[in-house]
Amino acid sequence: MISPLSRLVAALALVLAACGGAATTSSTPTDAAGNTSPASAEEAGEVPQAIPLSYSLEPGASFTYEIQLIQDMVMTSSGDPSAMDGEQPPGDADLRIEATATFTYDVSAGPEPGTYAVTITGEFGNVEVTGTVDSEPVAPGDVPEFAALEPVETTIIVDEKGNVIPDVDGGEDLLGGMDFLSGGSMPGTETASFFGPPLPDGEVTVGDTWTETTETPMPFGEEPVITTVEGRVVGTDQVDGVEVFVIEATTSTSEVRFDLGEFFAGFFEAFLPEDATDEEKAEMEALTEAMKFLFAMDPSTSTSTSWLDPDTGIVRRAEAATSIRFTMDIAMPDEETNELVEFGMEMTLDQEMTLRYLDSTGA
Repeated sequence: MISPLSRLVAALALVLAACGGAATTSSTPTDAAGNTSPASAEEAGEVPQAIPLSYSLEPGASFTYEIQLIQDMVMTSSGDPSAMDGEQPPGDADLRIEATATFTYDVSAGPEPGTYAVTITGEFGNVEVTGTVDSEPVAPGDVPEFAALEPVETTIIVDEKGNVIPDVDGGEDLLGGMDFLSGGSMPGTETASFFGPPLPDGEVTVGDTWTETTETPMPFGEEPVITTVEGRVVGTDQVDGVEVFVIEATTSTSEVRFDLGEFFAGFFEAFLPEDATDEEKAEMEALTEAMKFLFAMDPSTSTSTSWLDPDTGIVRRAEAATSIRFTMDIAMPDEETNELVEFGMEMTLDQEMTLRYLDSTGA
């Protein structure tokens, strides 16, 4: 019974390692006093010279990181899961998942000059799962099944500053990603960044801060998702003998909400015969009015610290923590009886992730 749930957790882990949104407000570095130049930091005489920051992204480059992951997940559901027309999740779960994964970031040319396609592949191993599913303790035999998951993959488009560029087919991709119980991605859960936070325009040094606002369009006329990243260079450090900038970031994401009920209603209405009686039309109208496929995620906040080598543009280490809560509320007709079937699910996920640089090629 834990198999579909395992796929969901693996998919969440991957998308939480990838940015979401399109930059709509360019960032401007400011110092701790709110000045738009790093003069005060330079005057202190204890910090490095201000320099521009960017990530090392070139077509053909590949980066490998080891990921240590801890997830605490609580899920409850009600109703008939057959309404999801797919693999059925458990009725309730209270789990802690501790895992080691290897994430590979393969860089290729993006669709526009100055952009890059980054394909992120996560391979999970050394997984420990404790807790209960449907009030029963997780059996030891469930863990190998989780660990044997196929690699999970997603692709994002970014610029050298780490800003994610929206996919022109975002609406289509969103529908394609709805099958998250079988390992797809979930929109709106991209609350961390792929290497580190979006970096600012201009030069920065210790004490400088910046803010980046992103907007992710949503299909079907829903409100766009607004993400705000507040970054700051808090100091310098040594990692593997390399001098790095230590960057802290707080990412705030607005509510994610969309209802595919109208989309599915139109689909069912298309199958109504042209010679349908008034009674049949009335029954279909009542059915489609009651249909819903609502997905919602509460506003969320994540924090991260990245150790960035300013000379090579490579993050040597990173830590991130995030907490999300999302719900699903579904009412869909049964394929055989045409009667309305309802299902609801609520999940909270608290995650801590540590990223350690292993190797790179072509960078």
